[in-house]
Amino acid sequence: MDSSTLLYNRLKTAEPFFLLAGPNVIESEEHILYMAKHLKNITSKLGLKFVFKSSFDKANRTSSKSFRGPGLAEGLKILEKVKTMYDVPIVTDVHESIQCEAVGRVADIIQIPAFLCRQTDLLVAAAKTGKIINIKKGQFCAPSVMENSVEKVRLAGNQNVMVCERGTMFGYNDLIVDPRNFEWMREANCPVVADITHSLQQPAGKKLEGGGVASGGLRELIPCIARTAVSVGVDGIFMEVHNDPLSAPVDGPTQWPLRHLEELLEELVAIGRVSKGKQQFKIDLTPFRD
Repeated sequence: MDSSTLLYNRLKTAEPFFLLAGPNVIESEEHILYMAKHLKNITSKLGLKFVFKSSFDKANRTSSKSFRGPGLAEGLKILEKVKTMYDVPIVTDVHESIQCEAVGRVADIIQIPAFLCRQTDLLVAAAKTGKIINIKKGQFCAPSVMENSVEKVRLAGNQNVMVCERGTMFGYNDLIVDPRNFEWMREANCPVVADITHSLQQPAGKKLEGGGVASGGLRELIPCIARTAVSVGVDGIFMEVHNDPLSAPVDGPTQWPLRHLEELLEELVAIGRVSKGKQQFKIDLTPFRD
């Protein structure tokens, strides 16, 4: 059995859930190594299966002036160092088909951004690397769309795929999380992940001094969405974490403070252990009589 399938099977069977976590974007090698060390220590202490996440390039930004990261070559070097130093798998996102081969040489999971979840060529190129593919559901998509996206990956010869809920557009600059989607996305017959931080973005909802806009967010509701997702039995949690969210160059309003990560995860683990959310409720409709 190849290494991707082994990891996929470990994540699929993780109890009560697995965790994909890290800062939104690579700011520096020093910062990424610092975050990886703390995240590895916390998840090891709690017995959680952990995959480190950060982006080498934030190609989808509201403004062309926004910070994007170090780029493909430098970013992958840093992620490879994390993988070697801390013996953790890596998940990062791709935006173009041409990036997939290089990313597949470092990352264990290739993430398809929500806006690109229907891009056939990108899905196929990612699938052909043989790595696990995590497809974020588009903010504009019904959960049923994910079955088609998953099928594109499987038809390209890769069975190691999962889907991720990250909210649905609700007006011009807000998102809403519909818990029913966690149930309906299971129809794709693969692990379901809840992105509990991007789900609380307010796209282009933050006005900047001097003009322009950036993404805002509702960080205080991250525990609410996380508790909901775990109680209904998602297989994995995706979250972005930062040691200094107010200084984060990208998506600061929806990054969870590192100082509170262990406390939140302890609660989520406790919820996951008592919830029967992963089991179908057997409803008996025969007449009830005393």
